[in-house]
Amino acid sequence: MSSKLKALFFLFLIVTAFISSAYLFLPQKFQSLDNRIRDFYFTVRGPQKTDENIVIVDIDEKSIKALGQWPWERDTFAQILKNLSLDGAGIIGLDIVFSEADKTSPKQFAKRWHLPSQNLPDTDQILADTIAKTPTILGYVFDFTEHNNNEAPQIPAIFIQKHKKKREFLPQAKGVLANLPIIQNAAYSSGYMNNIPDPTGMIRSVPLLIKYDDALYPSLAFEMYRIASNAQKVTLHYSPAGIESIELSKQKISPDRFGRLHVNFRGPFKSYKYISAVNVYTNHINPKDIAGKFILIGTSAYGLMDLRSTPMDSVIAGVEVHANVIDNLLHNDLLKEPSWEESVNLSIIILLALFIFFFLSRLSLILLSLTFLTTLLLLLYGNYYLLFTQHLILNIFFPLTTMVLSLIGVLGVNFMYEFSQKELVKKSFSKKVSKQVMNDLLSHVENTDLSAKELETTIYFSDIRSFTTISETLKSPRRITEFLNFFMNAMVISIEKYQGTIDKFIGDAIMAYWNAPLPVKNHADKAVQTALEQIAKRETLNRTIHEKFGFSIDYGIGINTGNVVVGEIGSSGRSDYTIIGDAVNLASRLEGLCKPYKVRLVISEFTKEQLTQEYVIQMLDMVQVKGKHEPVKIYEVLTQGTAAAAKKQELQEYEKAHQTYINADFSLAKELFAILHQKYEKYLYKLYKERCEHLEVENIQEFNGVFTFTTK
Repeated sequence: MSSKLKALFFLFLIVTAFISSAYLFLPQKFQSLDNRIRDFYFTVRGPQKTDENIVIVDIDEKSIKALGQWPWERDTFAQILKNLSLDGAGIIGLDIVFSEADKTSPKQFAKRWHLPSQNLPDTDQILADTIAKTPTILGYVFDFTEHNNNEAPQIPAIFIQKHKKKREFLPQAKGVLANLPIIQNAAYSSGYMNNIPDPTGMIRSVPLLIKYDDALYPSLAFEMYRIASNAQKVTLHYSPAGIESIELSKQKISPDRFGRLHVNFRGPFKSYKYISAVNVYTNHINPKDIAGKFILIGTSAYGLMDLRSTPMDSVIAGVEVHANVIDNLLHNDLLKEPSWEESVNLSIIILLALFIFFFLSRLSLILLSLTFLTTLLLLLYGNYYLLFTQHLILNIFFPLTTMVLSLIGVLGVNFMYEFSQKELVKKSFSKKVSKQVMNDLLSHVENTDLSAKELETTIYFSDIRSFTTISETLKSPRRITEFLNFFMNAMVISIEKYQGTIDKFIGDAIMAYWNAPLPVKNHADKAVQTALEQIAKRETLNRTIHEKFGFSIDYGIGINTGNVVVGEIGSSGRSDYTIIGDAVNLASRLEGLCKPYKVRLVISEFTKEQLTQEYVIQMLDMVQVKGKHEPVKIYEVLTQGTAAAAKKQELQEYEKAHQTYINADFSLAKELFAILHQKYEKYLYKLYKERCEHLEVENIQEFNGVFTFTTK
């Protein structure tokens, strides 16, 4: 396993362990953040169609202005219930509690003043009688802060708990604020009105059942729905994680493990049909708006303080929360948080971390960014889709946190890995290439392949002539080193200037190449231009060398172009970035041929074919060097640019003499080369003259123009 993979695996374990532990043991610390993301989903989704069978009778500002300050006389409220019943209300739920006697009742007034009250009307009794004759479900409130001995109302339903665990998952109340007994006893059933906000003050879920004195009690909305469904029995199914489902009739409701229904809110305030209570009282309503429907009576008046905050609106009447719950139950599209949700969330956390650490980490930065953003959008959309089509709540905060922390980990590891790669590149090439090439390598380190591969390169060899004599002259190793450093520095400056790569220093010789490790356009031209510049600076160098060391130097350069193997080559413990191949050997031989031809620059026909610039080039010979079976044409590059007229004349005369030589007319060729040597005093012409004399004596019958070298 590579060091990078080990680092990724280590970080993967840390991130998954940290996120999983936070999710399992500190979920409430981060619940509000998860909720806020889900609230945003509601905003994106927007309002939905509400059930027309749910109507809210609103004790609004208009009604209070018309009927007086709340609470109204009980007979006034009784009249509202009578009118609703006469218009055929299916079931009426009161988001109101009548916990005290009506102080405005004539009978109560008489009793308070010790007056005869036998024949006086009792408005509490009037309301009780009305409740008994109408499909009214009362509301009451549980107290979770202080204990009291009040009895909760009786519920005409059987509650069964299957596979109940010792741990209690349902909310447990300490006390109850109930209706007056005279009113409570008249009602068929009741339901608590508690809508418990989360720590942020937002209503997102409501408890369907609350436990009090070891008995189970339903919420107002749940009890209204149960009665409308004709369900006499409610069964709670438990699993080890908590409440699995609540069953009534043939319907299974899936709350969370604590028996809470996560409300699938339909919209903002007044998404349902609202009817002003005063209009019901005066009977100025359309019976079609009432007949057979769920009627909830509550208040939206600001002074009565029954206002709540939901994901769809910051201010909504509390009674509308009950309407949303009934709507969810009717359409069975409540948001579910099943007991197995923890396992799914943990699996998502681990899979996301695996994906980012062991897949995205292999991509380039651009692909990593694009894939990460795509995955992020898919995660958000998938969570949104499951929430509003499958009505399934899955945690989104912890998976998002996993993605962010995993990305930070991957970027950190990649940064450290790239840093180490850059250090490796620096170490491998700091003494081989120019700063420009080094910067290019570091800028594209992810695309820099140091493994061995075949490439076309132009190879350069240079060597100082008579270095043995120079060493004997200098004698001191320190002086020899000082001289070599001075000379090599001047040569290297030219090589780096034309984007060459230094391969090695071999005593007094230099090996370099072009087109690796980075591509070099017109690499043959770059190599030849390097050599011409080095030859041009010879006189300047020699002046300094003569002043410092007391002698002058000369050097030869050989250049060849061909395919080589380039890359990290060596043992497992020690390797070097270098090139090997037949083309390298030929370049070395060409440098050696500078001596017999007494020239400073020899290039092969393969390099000449690659040149794109204009040069003054003279063919030297067709030779077969030691170790090579195929002959190769070699050339001397005299200068860059166009040849002067005199030089053109010389080259034309030489070409004629050389062609005569190739045609094996050695006698005539000898005379032509003699004229050339006498006229231009170039050693090459003398060499050919002497060779023609030798060949003429040998009387060679078959001649191919190839000169074979038997030594290096």
